[in-house]
Amino acid sequence: MTIWGKLAGAAAGLAIGGPIGALIGMAAGHLAIDKTRAAPGPKEHEVAFTIGVIALGAKMAKADGVVTRDEIEAFRQVFRMPPGETQNFARVFNMAKEHVAGYDAYARQLASLFKDRRETLEDVLDGLFHIAKADGVVHPAELDYLRSVAEIFEFSEAEFARIQARHVTAGGGDPYVVLGLHRSASDAEIKKHYRKLVADNHPDKLTARGVPEEFVEIANQKLAAINAAYDRIEKERGL
Repeated sequence: MTIWGKLAGAAAGLAIGGPIGALIGMAAGHLAIDKTRAAPGPKEHEVAFTIGVIALGAKMAKADGVVTRDEIEAFRQVFRMPPGETQNFARVFNMAKEHVAGYDAYARQLASLFKDRRETLEDVLDGLFHIAKADGVVHPAELDYLRSVAEIFEFSEAEFARIQARHVTAGGGDPYVVLGLHRSASDAEIKKHYRKLVADNHPDKLTARGVPEEFVEIANQKLAAINAAYDRIEKERGL
């Protein structure tokens, strides 16, 4: 079952309020899907995560002033969108982009829904970074937008720098920043922290914390950056 079928089930069976709930209702009423195949009883957090990323991504595209083909392709990758459902995505995306609620309203609702799941809020930012860098560069306006969302999520500047490093400077930046470690960390501490990051970001862990299975690309991208950073430290230290 794709996320679009889940949205139809969500509109019928979930009571999600706020701007996310409003967008779910608007979207489900216009999606070109077979509602008889809607997923029964989708989890509230899973649907909220999906709509939240779409809404924040759409608002980011609007703030940037232009939606490129690369950005659309990035959305397709993050959402694992079948070719036949591009029209459904376009409708939801455009509704979110033009919806009266500002990006901060969506961000605050996600911050509230996932207040005890900070890893999930980090997953949201990872998805947004993946979309922002689709054209090869994260533009200053996009970076300011992402930093603002991170502040609403109550991430510190250091935490935001760690997330940013995975996407913007993962190939040539500081691998310690990517892993969220100090250079003074011991070899044993680095190995232990690395193993924890790998375990925490396994696709199965994402599903357990409310991230839809369609978002496995987020986990794959994050793990690739974590592994690359650890490889650099391993070679540097001769671990």
